[in-house]
Amino acid sequence: MEFRYQLILLGTLNELSVRVINLFFSRIDDLKLQKDAFIIIKAANFECDYKGNQPAYAIYFGDIGTQFKDIDILDRLIKDGTMVLPVYYNKEDDFKKQVPCKIHGQNGFLYQSSGDEEKIVSYAIESFELLRSSRKIFISYKRNESSSVAIQLYEALERNNFDVFLDTHSIKPGEPFQDELWYRMADCDVIVLLNTKGFLSSVWCKEEIAEANTKQIGIVQLIWPNHKLENTSEICFPIQLKEENFGNNIFDDKERSKLTEEFIEKVVKKVESVRARNLASRQDNLITEFTNSARKFNKKVNLQPERFITEERGENKKRIFIPTIGVPQSINCNQSEELKSQIKSYEVEDVYLIYDDLRIRDKWLKHLDWLNKYLEVKTIKKHEFEQWLQQN
Repeated sequence: MEFRYQLILLGTLNELSVRVINLFFSRIDDLKLQKDAFIIIKAANFECDYKGNQPAYAIYFGDIGTQFKDIDILDRLIKDGTMVLPVYYNKEDDFKKQVPCKIHGQNGFLYQSSGDEEKIVSYAIESFELLRSSRKIFISYKRNESSSVAIQLYEALERNNFDVFLDTHSIKPGEPFQDELWYRMADCDVIVLLNTKGFLSSVWCKEEIAEANTKQIGIVQLIWPNHKLENTSEICFPIQLKEENFGNNIFDDKERSKLTEEFIEKVVKKVESVRARNLASRQDNLITEFTNSARKFNKKVNLQPERFITEERGENKKRIFIPTIGVPQSINCNQSEELKSQIKSYEVEDVYLIYDDLRIRDKWLKHLDWLNKYLEVKTIKKHEFEQWLQQN
């Protein structure tokens, strides 16, 4: 697995940290996810295993005796923008006594009784966006060349807790076909591209690749036997297929061609790996574009360890901007409102979700604009960053 989700455990590790690890992997089993897509990192293996460009969530277990450990690792994680959850014990007033001062600004979790580890694990699961509704895959293929393999991959990825878009299975009757296709691509994490001999002869297939490049979506490209890799994407992860990767070596029959179960497993692992990489890089790109635009208008903005952006407004007041990958949903707004109420160190004036609106359907953009009139948490489109910042 090239790219993995990193669960980092620091501080004073004890029986609670063991229970957290066991429960985390139990939840991974429940979600039918690949175990080797995840790695547990502690101080002992941090230097050799930690990767700053891959999704990470850190839990710092406090110490009642104020013997703070792993301070140098905390510095690294904070610099990388990794979310750190401080866990402390006994009562609210003990927070600053049990965790290092450099994470006093984080919203800590008070562990009071057995069973609270369920909440700790839930925070990590939510941070990695591992729930099925957040794991969106788009299959791009040419119907008259690879429909049987496309359906096979659709079923395999669905079994592994992905929300998969396949045109023949995912577009409801009456929906505008091409609009819905672009919309679902804009909202996906990874594209699985079936590069058959005639794939690039299709205008629509070429446009899908161009859209993927524009949206910086990673592509897992399966290249058919007797075919070669095309220069299709800046973020492309090619897999060259051989005849023996297909049942009975049949690879050129749109109805009968099927990949072997062993090879399907390999593709699923690759998709999970690319998703882990892509989540981090797309969020970084959105953050960079917004902060560069903000500084152009002399806004005092800073990236916080929790991966949201704050703007200093004077008199200890701030605005918060939260990068959202894919299409913002009402649940994003609700979670952001909860974040606003949790930040106690300063007064938060407003919370905004920032997102890339390219190829999102007009009806959903209008819905988001309508929600802006009624919800406390507002949304800002990527193509309007500069205009919004100039006016606000």
